[in-house]
Amino acid sequence: MPVLDWKPDLLTGYHQHTFELGTDPDGEGTAAAVLVRRDPGGAEDDDPQPLRGAVLYVHGFSDYFFQTELADFFAERQLAFYALDLRKCGRARRPGQTAHYVSDLALYDRELDLALEAVTQEHPDLPVLLAAHSTGGLVLPLWLHRRRAAGRTEPVSGLVLNSPWFDLQGTPAQRGPVTQLLRVASKAVPLRALPVPLSSVYGDTVHHSRKGEWEFDLDLKPLAGFPVTVGWLNAVRRGHAALHRGLDIGVPSLILRSDKSHFSSRYSELSERADLILDVTQIARWAGCLGNETTIVPIPGALHDIFLSRPEVRAHAYSVVDDWLKRH
Repeated sequence: MPVLDWKPDLLTGYHQHTFELGTDPDGEGTAAAVLVRRDPGGAEDDDPQPLRGAVLYVHGFSDYFFQTELADFFAERQLAFYALDLRKCGRARRPGQTAHYVSDLALYDRELDLALEAVTQEHPDLPVLLAAHSTGGLVLPLWLHRRRAAGRTEPVSGLVLNSPWFDLQGTPAQRGPVTQLLRVASKAVPLRALPVPLSSVYGDTVHHSRKGEWEFDLDLKPLAGFPVTVGWLNAVRRGHAALHRGLDIGVPSLILRSDKSHFSSRYSELSERADLILDVTQIARWAGCLGNETTIVPIPGALHDIFLSRPEVRAHAYSVVDDWLKRH
């Protein structure tokens, strides 16, 4: 079991523990991951009730954990809250490392195992609900599938995915050649950034300095995101292929998505009422590949990160999660 050394986090009311992961298999120094824990004692904890379980949350690409409203939601339901910044992401990224880069999504298994062990160490015999956003929504099912294949199923009891990345955007005719090119290029120039224009439209809809209401560190989550590298996208495409062949994650899942996508490099009113990043029809198409019981719910007017949407939209999303928790 990991020895936990909790230190104050950059978020007030939270502490963090760093997992030292040793030499980076991708040759960028030493890797680390950071587990963040919400401290008990908020206003909603004035009359504390016995814990019913715990939540472990994983972010997406060009992201890190800062969604304290989400953590409060779970805490109000007697669920201890933890979030993991994966290697080279957010709090865990070290100087000289390529943001969010891994050559294989299975490399994340190390810190996910450590994080789950840490949560169960602090809350033995309690079920653990996993939650994730975007790329994290691909990483977690693949990890659960590998754990189940190895005979390790406890203590995970369920999975909540917020706009999971289940396929590459574009038509089949576009995706096929891109995937083949990535396989070849990832062997020669894995760290090369793809020549894809970066747009801040999505960032503008969520950050408080623009049109949104949320405050986050722009060094850890730039408004236009980080460049997408060849090797990382190749790893994602291999993950997509594994998902499409069918997984067996062994637990019920709730999948939330927006009711529409809107791809544009220019801001409009629709930018605040649609997923600007992923094709929501692909999420709907591949949701059944997780195995076990799957519930998928479109949230009208939701952004890519559903829990950063307008107040009435995310209130609807929270009610859906609340109902699902009560039934599971």
